[in-house]
Amino acid sequence: MDLRNYMDSTYLKTAVQAGVSEEENSKIVQQVIKEAVEESFKLVMLRPQYVAQARAYIDLSESKVLVGTVIDFPGGKGSLNEKLEEAQRAIDAGADELDFVVNYRLFQQGMIEEVRDQICKCTQLTLGAGKTVKWIIEVAALSNMEIVQLTTLIKKVALSKFEEKQYDKIFVKSSTGFFQTEDGRPNGATVEALVLMLENANPLPVKAAGGIRNRQDAELMIGLGVKRLGTSSAKAIVDNLDSDNTY
Repeated sequence: MDLRNYMDSTYLKTAVQAGVSEEENSKIVQQVIKEAVEESFKLVMLRPQYVAQARAYIDLSESKVLVGTVIDFPGGKGSLNEKLEEAQRAIDAGADELDFVVNYRLFQQGMIEEVRDQICKCTQLTLGAGKTVKWIIEVAALSNMEIVQLTTLIKKVALSKFEEKQYDKIFVKSSTGFFQTEDGRPNGATVEALVLMLENANPLPVKAAGGIRNRQDAELMIGLGVKRLGTSSAKAIVDNLDSDNTY
């Protein structure tokens, strides 16, 4: 199994979160991009402001590595128009895949139609541009029942609004990796959450993200059936090393 084919090599820290200057953070991003190309990872996942930088380097390198970015990250509280505008800017900058944070708080408040409308219209925009969309549901903020219900909602929108040939371009994704939990609980992908997602997303693919730091965990999640792994420890994982990265 070549784990590189599953890897969304990820760096989503702001300069403040990383404790460095903007210039230093840009250099870190450049190294992440370079590493993704050298290792032939599936994709490099960065904040929107770095999409053009990644696109230019990857195109110059004549690499097949995809460029991914996050939309309405990490809170998912933005309006539909804000999500659409940010997504269009990312597409214009050269992103291949857009990982949207679903407004799970609205979902929890019972505002299902608003959430459904966001999922539908943002997916339409992304697929219409020939890109891949992933919906981050933030499993650490949800009960098991809510994981099932929100995953099912995304699936129902996909099956009712889009063609079967597009299903593999619509992912359900576990986590941002930035959600603050209490009592040391995992804030990312867990086997329990992924099983629920896989059972209820099918035929849509699932991406596991958050807290994947070693080869054993990566292979376990792939064995469950996930199609992508979002991790800041991609090189450590393929080199069969443990990582202390927090995402």
